[in-house]
Parts: sequence; C-alpha cells; structure tokens
Amino acid sequence: MAFAHSFDPTSLREYDIRGIVGKTLHAADAFAIGRTFGSIVAGKDGKTVAVGYDGRLSSPELEAALVEGLKASGMEVLRVGRGPTPMLYYAATTLETDGCIMVTGSHNPPNYNGFKMMLGRKPFFGAQIQHLGKMSAAGEVVAESAGSDRAVDVSHDYVARLISDWDGGDRILNVVWDNGNSSAGEILQRLVGSLPGEHTVLNAEIDGNFPAHHPDPTVAKNLEQLIAAVKEKGADIGIAFDGDADRIGVVDNKGQILWGDQLLVVLGRDVLKSHPGATIIADVKASQVLFDEIDRAGGTPLMWKTGHSLIKAKMAETGSPLAGEMSGHVFFADKWYGFDDALYAAVRVLGIVARMDGPFSDVKDSLPVAVSTPELRFDCEDTRKFKVIEEVAARLEASGAQVAAIDGVRVKTEDGWWLLRASNTQAVLVARCEAFSEEGLDRLKAALVEQLAASGLEAPDFSGENSGH
Repeated sequence: MAFAHSFDPTSLREYDIRGIVGKTLHAADAFAIGRTFGSIVAGKDGKTVAVGYDGRLSSPELEAALVEGLKASGMEVLRVGRGPTPMLYYAATTLETDGCIMVTGSHNPPNYNGFKMMLGRKPFFGAQIQHLGKMSAAGEVVAESAGSDRAVDVSHDYVARLISDWDGGDRILNVVWDNGNSSAGEILQRLVGSLPGEHTVLNAEIDGNFPAHHPDPTVAKNLEQLIAAVKEKGADIGIAFDGDADRIGVVDNKGQILWGDQLLVVLGRDVLKSHPGATIIADVKASQVLFDEIDRAGGTPLMWKTGHSLIKAKMAETGSPLAGEMSGHVFFADKWYGFDDALYAAVRVLGIVARMDGPFSDVKDSLPVAVSTPELRFDCEDTRKFKVIEEVAARLEASGAQVAAIDGVRVKTEDGWWLLRASNTQAVLVARCEAFSEEGLDRLKAALVEQLAASGLEAPDFSGENSGH
C-alpha cells in the first residue's frame, strides 16, 4: 500500500517536531516520522535506530507508533524505554546507532509532545526536518520491509558513566534536587544513591501531569519549591530539571538562582584549568558578564546562535570543550560526548562546589551585578519577523552602531546591550536588555522601542520587567 502523510505545518519546528496531542500531533504522525526517518537512515546505508520516551501520558502510544514506522522501513529498533533524553543520546553514542529519536514534550505543558532526533552523531534539525515533512507528504519512502525491535537497558551503564566523572573528593554536600516529576525519575534516584553526601529529592515520581509545577527550570516561579527546601534544610546547592532532563536549573545555598550564563561561568572557569585558552560558547542571549569572565579566566569566549542543535554543531566545528545557553542546556565535550545532559552537568557542578573553600554563594556574590529585562516575547507574523530584523540591522548599520548580527541584532553601547531576534520556533520576536544601572537600562529600552516603532511595531510592556542578574 502506498504511503503518504502530511503533518500539521506548525509541528515542524527548527529543532524538533512538536505539537498538541490530539490537535496538531497524533499517533499517525509518529508512525509517519518513523517511516520517513527510517527511509532517510536506510538511504545512508544505515540500519539501527535507538528510541526512547519521556514520562508524558501520551508518550507510550506515540513511541509504539514510531517504532512501527521505523520497522516498516526495515530498521532494527533499539528500545531504550522511559527515561531522560540524554540517556537516549548516551545509548545512541555508545551503541553507535545510525540514528535516534526521543519522544518528548521537553519543558512544554502536559498536553504537548514531540520528537527530538539525531542522524548518526549529529543533530537532525532545520532544513532536515522540513525535508522530512516534504518526503512524508510525497510518499518518498523506501519499500516496506519487516524490521525488528528489541529492548535495550543502558540505564546502569549510563549511571555508572555519570558517576565516573565525579571529582569532588570526600566533602559531604547537602543537596536538594527537584526532579519536577520529570523523566529522570529512577535514573536520578540511582544517581543520588551513588553520590557521596546528603540528598533530598523533591517530586521524584515521574508524572506526566506535572502536579507540582511546570517543568521549566528557567522560570523563577518554578524554582520556588526548590529554593524553600534549600533554605529549610541548610543545603549547599539545589538542582532542578526540565521535563526530559536535558536542561538544568541551579540555586545556591542562599537560594539565589544561577541563570544559565552564570552557571556557565562556574563550569567554564573549572574546564579552563585543564583546557587553557579553550573556546567556551554561549548563545546571544547570555550576559556580557559571562563573556568577560571567560576572557578573564583565560578562555576564548564565543557568542553564537540560540538553539541546542546550532550550538552542538558549532562545538564540533571549533573543538570547544564546553558550551551553554540561557535556556539551561549545558554541553560538555570535556570528558563527555558533546550532547546536552542536565544530569551530567549536575555531577560536574557538584564536584566544583565540593572542592570550594567557601560557600557556593560566593560565586554569585562576586560577579558584577547587572540589571536586565527578562526574555520578552511578542507576536510578529512568521512572514514579517525576519524582515523586521533586516530593517533594524540596516538602520543600525547606517548609524554606525556596534552590532553583532550572529542571530538577530545584539547592540552594544556604553550602558550595556540590547538584543532583538526572531524566534526559530514561534511567530514572535524576542528582546532582552542588560545594563549596569537602572538609568542605563532605561536608555537601552528606549533605543529598542525606537527601532521597533520605526518598523511599525508596538513595543512590549517593559514596566516592572527589570531584575538583577
């Protein structure tokens, strides 16, 4: 029987395929992804695809349909089972599969789900995802054949590998973890059972309803429970995960949040001790403080485009041992495999804290204090958003402004910097400003508003949006 399947166009994102279950994403989509991705793998003379899934209620059904699609394309499917996304990446890397697909809605609400993919050792994203959609709609797949599937348990090897890079010595740390009902679940329990110290795990049970709070550690509200527990128990550090545990959130012993760029300062300083002069990569949304601190520590800071797939590709190109994003993705190529893994990042940061002479809060307390807006998102049609960036860039260039056009426009002034970029995944523009004084921040926001108005756009409401960072 001939195969052809069209996806809801909103589900084909820049970095993955994602949608609302029952509305823009169905089991038939999962089968089609397997059928088409399997055909792509087969076209490269590949045979094996590893598959995993997160703790969402819809994930088992989608995983089963995905596997059937892969088998129909002749694939040998290695079913890693339920667990964190990085455990699947570990399986694909160590078992040397020809591809892998994770069924996960990441940090989205419970009614979302999706698929993250790797082809060989590289992320499968951007134009590749769009091409997969076109192949599926046109029925451009290999002839149907009977593949196979088998369960593969890598969980014990994965935890042992995580533990093998513990370098904190014998100091007894008091650690609070917020699993956030994520798919790390049992893996996290095994990990803390093998680490030295005193460990408390909140919301340990995997629950796709996420009853405690939304599974996104980059939003301060979602860290309130963790912060309270750290203070109550007098803990040295608190660690949180997103829904599939590839993004990390960290708070210090005072309950202060270390945002993604501040965490990268901590990790970067440590990595540079064994890799002096190395390139450390962060996305365009990161604070200037990060780039300055990496430079001060003897590293080579590199600002790059936002997006985990884009960051991974740049790491491979530059030989960077460490990269990170404001979104909480941390990528280690130093001793690790280059993919984003919040569990591994946690082991490394705990080692650093255990080796510190003073409390972890010394790190944040010693960093220059900047005032900034949070990430501001406002609607702009997909057909218009990139054109707006072009218009703003042209005006800034004509005015002689100091502009980095790596991903949108990031404008540096005496006050600090402001950023305007088009989202790769939604019909929105994203803005952020950072300065070293409230007055400077007001001037940056005014400059941003002026540029938006010049392109006929109403500025977002900046009132009450300043925060220390």
